[in-house]
Amino acid sequence: MQVDGRPTRSCVTPVGSVRGQKVTTLNGLGTAARPHPLQTAYIAEQVPQCGYCISGWMLTAAALLRDTPRPSDTQIRQALAGIKCRCGTHMAILRAVKRAAGSKA
Repeated sequence: MQVDGRPTRSCVTPVGSVRGQKVTTLNGLGTAARPHPLQTAYIAEQVPQCGYCISGWMLTAAALLRDTPRPSDTQIRQALAGIKCRCGTHMAILRAVKRAAGSKA
């Protein structure tokens, strides 16, 4: 999730600690009619596997792209450091983030 635009790990964040702040989940990232560039890129790169970690990856990458529209490979890796995917789709995720960055105007 994002709390006031900052990536935040929902698994260790008590609900009461975000009272009064803007919370964005994957459902708030885009819509079916207007998907976020990351959602489109994830589909194009065939990233989704089990879906367990997708929210964390996408919301963290969305914050990165908002603050750094054209990130380098190093910046992408640093922003996403610490998030794990048990399905092993790390390389597809990196490609999707790069694809989404290229689609931004």
